This record gives sequence, structure tokens and C-alpha cells, in this order.
Amino acid sequence: MESMGKKKPRPRRSLTPEFKAEIVELCRRGDRSVGQVAKDFDLTETAVRDWVKQAEVDTGERDGLTSDEREELARLRRENRRLREDVEILKRATAFFAKETR
Repeated sequence: MESMGKKKPRPRRSLTPEFKAEIVELCRRGDRSVGQVAKDFDLTETAVRDWVKQAEVDTGERDGLTSDEREELARLRRENRRLREDVEILKRATAFFAKETR
């Protein structure tokens, strides 16, 4: 009885930017609501709303980080994390060799 009412998690799908752009265009036309478009394509309404909001940011209709800015930020964060790891390794190596030379 515990499992009643609990939904099985949706499998994560990888969707192309072209597909997302088509979905956003369908929502912008105004023929159907975001909820109806999401239902028709078996998508979550939240995901479709997020795509529409991001498209508005990308076109300058809304404030926020554009897709290119988000991509650059993620790249810079990865690079920063890697550089911090490199510095940590160098610190450990320096401490090791300093102890060895004494």
C-alpha cells in the first residue's frame, strides 16, 4: 500500500537544441498552452517553461544569463576547479620534497 500514489521517476532524456527550439516556437505561437505542448510531446511542463524562459533571455526579452554565458561560466568553473587541484598537488609535492631535502 505504500507504493500507491508514488510515481516512477522519469528516465532522463537527452534532447537536441533544435528540438527544444521547435517546442519553444510552438509555445510562442499561442495555438496551444505550454501545458498542452508539454503533454503532446511527453515532456514535463516545468522543463518546457524553463526552455521558453531561456529563449526569452537569449533573445533579450528577459534579464538573465544567456545560454552562451551559462556555457562559458560552466567552462570557467571546470577550469578553476582543475587549476585549484593542480595548485593543491604542487603544494603537497613542495612539502614532500622540502621534507626530503632536510
